Amino acid sequence: GSCLTCCSPHTTHHKQQVTSLKREGMEGMGEEGAAAPLLDGKIKVTRSDNGDGEAAAGRRRWWRCLWDAEETAGQVAFAAPMVATSMAFYAIPLVSVMYAGRIGDLELAGATLGNSWATVTGIALMTGLSGSLETLCGQGYGAKAYRMLGVYLQASIITSALFSVLVSLLWLYTEPLLIFLHQDPEVSRMAAVFLRYTIPAQFAFGFIQCILRFLQTQSVVMPLVAFSLLPLVFHVGITHASVHYLGLGFAGPAMSTSLSLWLSFIMLASYVMLSTRFKHTWGGFSTEAFQYVLPGLKLAVPSAMMVCFEYWAFEILVLLAGLMPDSQMSTSIIAMCANTESISYMITYGFAAAISTRVSNELGAGNIDKAKKALKVTLELSLLLGVTFLLLLGLGHNLWAGLFSKSEAVISAFASMTPFLIGSVVLDSTQGVLSGVSRGCGWQHLVAWTNLVAFYIIGLPLSLLLGFKLGFHTKGLWMGQICGLLCQNAVLLFITLRTKWERLELATDSKASDLIC
Repeated sequence: GSCLTCCSPHTTHHKQQVTSLKREGMEGMGEEGAAAPLLDGKIKVTRSDNGDGEAAAGRRRWWRCLWDAEETAGQVAFAAPMVATSMAFYAIPLVSVMYAGRIGDLELAGATLGNSWATVTGIALMTGLSGSLETLCGQGYGAKAYRMLGVYLQASIITSALFSVLVSLLWLYTEPLLIFLHQDPEVSRMAAVFLRYTIPAQFAFGFIQCILRFLQTQSVVMPLVAFSLLPLVFHVGITHASVHYLGLGFAGPAMSTSLSLWLSFIMLASYVMLSTRFKHTWGGFSTEAFQYVLPGLKLAVPSAMMVCFEYWAFEILVLLAGLMPDSQMSTSIIAMCANTESISYMITYGFAAAISTRVSNELGAGNIDKAKKALKVTLELSLLLGVTFLLLLGLGHNLWAGLFSKSEAVISAFASMTPFLIGSVVLDSTQGVLSGVSRGCGWQHLVAWTNLVAFYIIGLPLSLLLGFKLGFHTKGLWMGQICGLLCQNAVLLFITLRTKWERLELATDSKASDLIC
C-alpha cells in the first residue's frame, strides 16, 4: 500500500509542484543565496534510535527559551562590521579636526565648531534620510522584489543630492548664522572657512549612507569594513601631507575630508556596479528612479526627523551649559557626556542595524513571528550591552575623563556625572534597538513624533527647570535628558508591542503609486 501511495500519479504531481516551486524560489537568488533573510531560524536536531536525540532536543529547547544562540551569533556577526564601519566614518572628520588643531588654537576652535555645525545641519540629516532604505530595500529584499532595490537606491541618492544642495547653501552663510547664535566672531569665521571646503564631503556622505543601507539590507556587511577603513588610512596620510608638506594650511584638513569620503563612495559604488553579487538587485541606472523620489519622501523625511530631533537635543544641552555661571566647566562636562553618549551609540547602532535588517527582511518575506523573535534576542543583547557600559563607566570613569582633560576639577566633576551618564547610555542602547525595529517596519513617522514630544516637550523643559530654576546645574541638564529618554523608551516599547506588524505594499513594477507608506 505504501508503495502504491508513493508512486501514485497524484503524489508524483505534488512532488513535481514542490520541485518547481523550489526551483522558482532559487531563481533570482544569485550565487550568494540572496533570497534568504539574515538567519533562517532553523536548528538541526539529530535523532538517534535510543531517544538520546529527543532528550538533547528537549534540553536545547529549554535553553533556547532563554537564549537563542544561533540568532545571537548571527546578529553579533552582523553588528560587529557595522560598528567598525560607523567608527571609521566617524573618525575621518575627527582626524581633520585634530590636524587643524596642530596649526593653532584658533584653527582648532574653528574646526571643532565647524564640525559640530556640520553634524547638526548635515550629517544627521543625511543619516536620517537614508533610513527610508532600511524599510524599502529591507522589505523588498525579503519579498524577493530584487530589481526594485536598485531603483530605491537611485531614488534615495537623488533625494540626498537635493537635500545636500540645500545644506550647502546653508553652510555658505555659516559665519553670520553662528554670530547670530552668539558664537565668537573669529571662531565663526574659521568655522565658515572649514565648512566651505567640506561641502563636497556633504554630498559624498549622503551617497555613502544610501549605499550602506542598500548593502546592509542584503546582509552584505564585511566589505563595508574595507571600504571605510581604507579611506580612513588614506585620510590620515593625505591630511598629514596637506598640513605639513603641501602648504594648504587650514583648508587642507577640510579638503582631505572631502577627498576621503569621495574615495569611499567611489569604492562602494564600483563594488555594487561591478560585483556579480548584486546582479539581481542592481540593474543599472534607470530613469524609473525619479518616479520614486516623491513617494520615498514619505519615509525619508520622518526618518530624517527622528534622527535630527535626538541629535539636536544633545547639541542644545551643550549650548545651555554655556549659559551657566561656570560656563567653561559646564560646557566641558556636558560636551564630554555628549561625546561619550555618541561613542556608545555607535556600538548600539550595529545592533540597531541588525534588527532593522532582520525585521524588514522577515516582514517582507511574511515571517512576522521570526521578526518578533529576532527582536527579543536584540533586546537581550542591548541589555547586556547596557550592563557592559555600566561596568566600564562605573569602574573606569576617571581613566576615560583623563582622555579628555588632565584637570583634576574636570575629572572630579565628570565622576559626579557618571551615574546619570550611565542611565542615559543604557536607555539610549534600548531606544536604538526599538528605533531600528521602527525603521524596519516603516514606522518612522511615529518615532519622529515620539522624539519631538520626548525631547522638546518633556526633556528640554525639565532640563531648564532642573538645571537653572532648581539649581542642579549640569546634573539638572542631564536629568532632564534622562526623563526625555525614559519617555522615548516607554512610547517606543508601546508602539512596538501594540502596533500591528505588517509589510508595506511595495512596488514590484513601474508604478510609483504602488508604494504605500
